[in-house]
Amino acid sequence: MGRLMLNWLVSAVSLLIVAHLVPGFVVDGFFTALIAALVIGLVNATLGLVLKVLTFPLTIVTLGIFWWVINATMLWFASAFVPGFAVHGFFAAFFGAIVLALVNMGLRWILPSGEEAPR
Repeated sequence: MGRLMLNWLVSAVSLLIVAHLVPGFVVDGFFTALIAALVIGLVNATLGLVLKVLTFPLTIVTLGIFWWVINATMLWFASAFVPGFAVHGFFAAFFGAIVLALVNMGLRWILPSGEEAPR
């Protein structure tokens, strides 16, 4: 349960960082980022999963680039449900999805994995 909370916090912090880096990507505050991270996770786990399965052949043809389009669409869709979280335009969503993935990866690399090395 602690690991889940840590991942949620990392996702919220990532959203705040992306809001400062990508024009058109707006997050009003930390509480909004927490709610947005939760909604993005739910949207990706449901609608995003279905879209990724249905568009898998297109993803193969585009060598994986179409997954960024789906991730951008999911961000844009999630922004419709969270007051204070806005993504203005598809390009903001697209670049936001890329930067969000990179920031998330960087923060998760910095944080401990929770697995202890054998002694």
